[in-house]
Amino acid sequence: MKELVHKTAIINPEAIIEDDVEVGPYTIIHSNVVIKSGSRIGAFCELGVESSLGNGSPLIIGTRSHIRSHSVFYESSEFGADLITGHRVTVRENTFAGVNFQIGTLCDIQGDSKIGDYVRFHSNVHIGKKSTIGDFVWIFPYVVLTNDPHPPSNILSGPSVEDYAVIATMSIILPGVRVGRGAFIGAHSSLSGDAEPGMLYVGSPAKNIGKASRIKLQDGTGRPAYPWIDHFSRGYPEKIVEKWGLRKPEDNL
Repeated sequence: MKELVHKTAIINPEAIIEDDVEVGPYTIIHSNVVIKSGSRIGAFCELGVESSLGNGSPLIIGTRSHIRSHSVFYESSEFGADLITGHRVTVRENTFAGVNFQIGTLCDIQGDSKIGDYVRFHSNVHIGKKSTIGDFVWIFPYVVLTNDPHPPSNILSGPSVEDYAVIATMSIILPGVRVGRGAFIGAHSSLSGDAEPGMLYVGSPAKNIGKASRIKLQDGTGRPAYPWIDHFSRGYPEKIVEKWGLRKPEDNL
C-alpha cells in the first residue's frame, strides 16, 4: 500500500485502507473511513469528514472505485463497487449508493439519500436531502432535485426517481414528486406533480404529452428512443444487457 500513497497524503492510522489502493497528492483521509481494494483516490481529496449529522458509522468506498481530484466525501455513507466520480464532487453524510454509481464533475449530493445500482449523474447535478433514486437512472447536467415545499422551512420531502427514468438537462424536480419507472422529463422542465411510468413530460410546469416512446432515434431507423434499454448498452455488464433482451436495428425492419 505504501508505494501507492503519495508522500504528501495524510492518512489517519485508524482508517482502513485495503490492498492496491492508490492515494494522490495532498489528499486527507480521516479515521472513520474504509477504502476497499483496487480503488484510486485523486489529489486534494478529503474523505470521511466528521459531521454532527452523521451517525458515527464509517465512510465506505467499494472495490475498484475511482474518486477524482478535489472531491469531498463525509462520513456515514456507503458506496458499492466501481464508484466513479468527476472532479470537485461533494457528497454529504448518510448517502447510500449501489454498484457502479457515476457522479459527474461538480455534483453535489446533500445526504440522507438512497441511490440504486448503475445510476449515472452528468456534471453539475444537485441532489437534495431525502431523495430516493432507483436503478439505471440517468440524470443530465444542471438538474436539481429539491426537498423543501415552502423554503425556508424545517420540512424535508425529497423526490423519488424510479428505475430507468431519464431527467434531461436543466430540469427541476420539486419536493415529494415521484418520477415513475421509465419516465422521461424533457430539458428545462419543472415537474411539480408525479410523472407516470413510461410517459413524456415537458415544460414549466411540466405536462404529460404522451408516451416517451413517441420520441424517435435520430439514426435513420425510426425506432423509438425510449425505453432506452432497447437500443443502448454502453458501459453496462453483458449479463445486465442480456436480461434487457436488447433489440437490434434489424428487428424493427
